[in-house]
Formats: sequence, structure tokens, C-alpha cells
Amino acid sequence: MTSFTPAYITSRQRRRLQDELAALRSQRSIEVPDDAMDYGGDRAARPAARRERIREIEDLLATAAVRDDPARERTAGPGMVLTIRYDASGETETLLLGRRGAEDADINVYSMASPLGRCIAGARPGEQRIYAIPHETGRLVTLLNAAPYPGPSRNAKARNVSRRGPLILADA
Repeated sequence: MTSFTPAYITSRQRRRLQDELAALRSQRSIEVPDDAMDYGGDRAARPAARRERIREIEDLLATAAVRDDPARERTAGPGMVLTIRYDASGETETLLLGRRGAEDADINVYSMASPLGRCIAGARPGEQRIYAIPHETGRLVTLLNAAPYPGPSRNAKARNVSRRGPLILADA
């Protein structure tokens, strides 16, 4: 069984990708001999790269979830700063959920593939989830708050936690 976590993009990013795709598709697919000077010694490199980029954009557009206003959408997802409460102890923790480029984050970063990341993804403030830890009983956690990641502060050190899988690119 495979799990699917979409890449989150804004409407503006989607339009930019669609425009780039249209521009790439409108370029000539048949190269004329004079174009050899444009490519240097490798005439096939540029068309092959264009075809690969077209495939990348098509795949992304087919699977991306559009968040028109991530600042107003307060669900737990990649690129969101979450405040959770471990219900058994009452202890709270603030963390950043699955975000590339957060190496300088001044808070703990949890991968979407980590047990806590999988548990809390998609939750809204006030929702409780069971956080399953291998070889232990589940722990009940409550999402208290979700906000977009504002970016690293100066003088921050990385404290990345549970990086067991690929992180998902999100718009902050």
C-alpha cells in the first residue's frame, strides 16, 4: 500500500506552472540545422530537457492540491507551524511539519513520514489524533494551532527530528 501526500501550491503558482507548460509546448519540436549553434555540441540536450520539464509540470499539476489562502487554512500540513498537546501529560510542543529548506529553523522539524507527521497531517485545531509509536501504545494528541511557517530567524540552529522519508515542498 502506498500513501499519497500531495504537494500544496497556491492558485498563482498553478497559473505560473500552466503558463510555463503552454510556453514549453508551443516551442518547436522539430529542430532545424541552424539551431545546432544554439545547443553547442549536443543538439538533443535541449529538446530532451524540455520534454522532461513538460513531464514534471504535468505530473505536478495532476497531483497538486491548491490552497488559495494557506494563511487562512489552518489544517496541519507541510510548511505549517503546529502547536500540539500530548493529552496524557498536558505537555505542549510547537513544531514545524515537513518543510524543505527549514534547516535553519529554530523549532523542531518533523517529517510528514514520521509517526507524528502521519498522525497529525490534515487535522484542524481542536481535533484529537492517536499518535502511534512503534513498540508502545498510542498517545492521544490534540492540535491546538496551525500557522504558516514564517521562515527561519537569524542565529537559528537546525533541530530536525524524525527524517525518515521525503519532505514535501510547500508554499509558506
